[in-house]
Parts: sequence; C-alpha cells; structure tokens
Amino acid sequence: MTKPYQISKHLVWKAYQQVKANGGAAGVDRQSLQAFEAKLKDNLYKIWNRLSSGSYFPPPVRGVGIPKKSGGMRMPGVSTVADRVAQSVVKMVLEPILEPVFHEDSYGYRPGRSAHDAIAVVRKRNWEYDWVLEFDIKGLFDNIDHELLMRALRKHCQTPWVLLYVERWLKAPIETPEGELIERTKGTLCANSRCRL
Repeated sequence: MTKPYQISKHLVWKAYQQVKANGGAAGVDRQSLQAFEAKLKDNLYKIWNRLSSGSYFPPPVRGVGIPKKSGGMRMPGVSTVADRVAQSVVKMVLEPILEPVFHEDSYGYRPGRSAHDAIAVVRKRNWEYDWVLEFDIKGLFDNIDHELLMRALRKHCQTPWVLLYVERWLKAPIETPEGELIERTKGTLCANSRCRL
C-alpha cells in the first residue's frame, strides 16, 4: 500500500541519530531517550508510518518555567523524544531549502554557525566602524503570528507534508508544570539552541 507522503525510513533513522546526539529531557509522556531506545524499531516505524500517512499529530509540549532576569517567567517547551525525531525529519528536508534565503549575517539557529562566530564578526567590525547598533525584539518567539509564518514558509516550500506538520506543531498545546493544557494561537516554543514550533 502506498502512502500519501513519500518519506524514507532512512531519513527517520538519520533524524533519530541527531536526536540521540543532542540528548535532552523527556516530554509530556515522561519517556526518556533510553526508554525510547528500548523499543527503537517499533518507535521509529510508528513515526515513519504516521508521518507518511498524514496521521501524525504532535503531543502537547511540556512547558518548563524559567525565571527571567527582568522578572516573570518564560516557558520554553520540551517535546517528547518521538516528536523531536519527527521534527528532525522535517528540519532535514526544510533546512536546505531555507538556508540559502537567510542573510549572511544571520547566526541564530543556523547549521555550522554559533554565537562565537557572531562574536568574531562583531569583534572584527568594531575595528571597521565607529558605531554599534544593538536591538532586541521583546517577546519575539512568544508573539510570532502563525499565519504570517506559514505564508512565509509557503513562499519557499511547496512540500505538502512539511507544511502540514509545521502548522500542526505551531498549534500543539503546551502543558504547564501544573498539568494545565494551554492552546496556542501565536508564538513558537524555544529552548536553548533547539527551537520547537
């Protein structure tokens, strides 16, 4: 039986290897990477089958409250191991499409670029220019408009299953530390160097 979306099992395997290399905490299902690996073949097959058939729906994201220096809390999300594998599948397809579109001076969440690379460029330019312009967009990840993001993505990517799953990840609820599910209508969930839609 043919699946609606052609996603190779090898791609799912490579995605799992990336997730394993990154490590990370358990999501809402409390399943560790080690527990996921106990039934690795079955778990990877299930992810592949659901992604290929269009029936993959991301589980809620476990919100982890982190105090802000300025007061208040930020709530980055921790995805389940299986969801991180599925996200990595999409990332491996999407990244080569979007990477050429980014500005040369963009460093955040880019492959082969780090904060140290950005600092090196700033240091070099300090000798070339007499002025510095610094800005921060307050609450950027908390306020990204889902429709605008999807419109921008559709401009560069026409792969139906990638668009389908990105939109589902954007809408996946977050589970607070108290167990409350919060629906999301805007924003993305980001933690450390990994970004979760």
